[in-house]
Amino acid sequence: MIQSVVQSIDYFAVAPPLVLALAAGLVLLLDAFLPRRPYVRPALGAVTLAGVLVALGFVIAQASRSGEAIRTFCVPESLTAPTRGIPAVSPAAPPGVEQVTQTLTGTAAVAPGPGAVSAPSCSFVVDDFTLIFAGLVLVAGVVVVLLSMTLLASGEIPVGEWHFLLLCTLTGAVALPASRDLIMLVVALELVSLPVFALTGLRRHDGRASEAAVKLFLVSVVSTAVTLFGISLLYGVTGTVHLDRLAQVLRERAAVPAAPGPGQAAGTALPQAAGAADVTEGYVSSLHIVYDSPPPDLSSVVTVAIVLVLAGFAFKVAAVPFHAWAGDVYQGAPVPVAALLSVISKAAGFAGLILILVTALGSESGTWVPLVAIIAALTMTVGNLLALRQRHAVRLLAWSSVAQSGYILAPLGVRDEEATSASIAYLVFYAAMNLGAFAVVMLVSRRAARNELDDYRGLAFRNPAAGLALVFFLLCLAGLPPGLVGLFAKIVVFRELVVGGVGWLAVVMAVNTVIGLYYYVAWAVRILTPAPGRAAGKAAPGPDRREVREDDAARAVPAVSSERGITGHAVPGASSGHEDVGRAAPETSSGREGVPDQGSPAPGQVPGTPDITAPAAPAAPTAPAAPAALVEDADGGGSRTGWRAGWMPVAVAIGVTAFVALLFSVAPQVVLDFLPGVVGIGR
Repeated sequence: MIQSVVQSIDYFAVAPPLVLALAAGLVLLLDAFLPRRPYVRPALGAVTLAGVLVALGFVIAQASRSGEAIRTFCVPESLTAPTRGIPAVSPAAPPGVEQVTQTLTGTAAVAPGPGAVSAPSCSFVVDDFTLIFAGLVLVAGVVVVLLSMTLLASGEIPVGEWHFLLLCTLTGAVALPASRDLIMLVVALELVSLPVFALTGLRRHDGRASEAAVKLFLVSVVSTAVTLFGISLLYGVTGTVHLDRLAQVLRERAAVPAAPGPGQAAGTALPQAAGAADVTEGYVSSLHIVYDSPPPDLSSVVTVAIVLVLAGFAFKVAAVPFHAWAGDVYQGAPVPVAALLSVISKAAGFAGLILILVTALGSESGTWVPLVAIIAALTMTVGNLLALRQRHAVRLLAWSSVAQSGYILAPLGVRDEEATSASIAYLVFYAAMNLGAFAVVMLVSRRAARNELDDYRGLAFRNPAAGLALVFFLLCLAGLPPGLVGLFAKIVVFRELVVGGVGWLAVVMAVNTVIGLYYYVAWAVRILTPAPGRAAGKAAPGPDRREVREDDAARAVPAVSSERGITGHAVPGASSGHEDVGRAAPETSSGREGVPDQGSPAPGQVPGTPDITAPAAPAAPTAPAAPAALVEDADGGGSRTGWRAGWMPVAVAIGVTAFVALLFSVAPQVVLDFLPGVVGIGR
């Protein structure tokens, strides 16, 4: 009799990734068929934002329901039972091993022992672990979409493709923590990774962005190959792709001591049922295939698989020694993509790593716990030391993000499942702090192209809201008051390390926390220090005297100087390469913008006549003066309304992240109350 293999689908369980996938398709269709009008860009951004918010609503609805975890894409129990006439397990029947009650006379009836997997194995499970990561990804996705709407206002990047790729990344990031088999986990991980390097390279005619996209692509390919190699070894050893059954097989293998007979390797012999016909001794794998003799000891293969899987995920989260790509990729990518890499992609990588290590390889903790502890210590140390040398804002945040990965990894270096909650708590706190910092960096990068730390000098005086917000986020990352959210996050991790008996790692983390204080506080001091020559932001007196806007100053082009002398006034500070926000090119002595100052006459020269003693220099071509509206709105709107619309999303993003970080600082228990149920993921 042929049994049905059709799996039932719980659409409520898959609603969040399904909504995101449908929104991605809708954005692509609207971009293809809508006319090229100014309203299309904000409209597509609104559709993307609506899709993310609807998916977040489904996650909240799933979290509000009571009862057991929601499971779907489950393998029918009839397909997981042993085949006819083949008993399933060992004669000794240690705890957790299935007991065969009937054999050879019909379909074997299996009674699970303690700790055995009695429920059908499912590929998609919505539990507390899934909900926390899905909520984190979607809230971060809202901020990234807002930053993207500001970036796309310039018209340099195709808006339809951008939002489609962004929604694809969010779909994979939401589906990954719900994945409970190796195949779905790898597919979801690649759905997170592959669109990101396309997003990085969408900015045309930008060599740095193209270089970053190529580097990210190569890193993604290598990490995927290494991860797949390790996963293939796990499948070869256990014969299953479901995480719960993989964990059961490894527990059974560890519980049954090797007791080989004469000339026989260690293995499991088939029991002979009472009154049944003789059965030749052999080994039954998880695939229920009978081998003539027991397999050899495969513990070394499992160890190699663990190392390969850990290395593959270390690439994804930029852990040492697989971190070298982070600085160049973050700097070359658009700021929203850098924010996505630092929070969403990192959260997805840690979700997959926790699922494999804790859920599937928990019985092999003696192998991977020391490795994780060493990697965590190296990651936080190298990340902080590299951040000390940075003068570019995004590169500093990139290496800071590497150091933060070390703090998140540290609790996994404890032989205690409850330490997993500390990693997740730190990741949630870190997301709010880091997204806020990137939002302010996005704001400043539109006015200062170099985006160096000196460009932030005096920001609190030019733009008090943005400056004070960035200072607050930096203090949160440093763990200093009033940014108590960072302090609480570090205390949670310290406590787990000390209680777990890993005191040396707690000392390393304490030293790195002090190192991190230097560059965070140094950046905050720049923001609160008045910029020299701030008065240059005002116009010189003249017939048409007016005050130059900060955004005009950032977009002003310095005049060209020639060998014969000064032909125009340069922007103050241009010689140092800094484009401080709020600095403006002063008007000429004639009081008219765009007219060069003729300078003082040479000795013996009649005022108003050319200097015939100096060699003639070819006149530099002068570009036609742009309308005032376009100067004010170089972002592509062409009007003050378009300019304001381009700035509004990033202002909302700063407000949202500041509110969340402030909430976590005042009431961190809001996050910690959700974490006790996370310990039992996959159970």
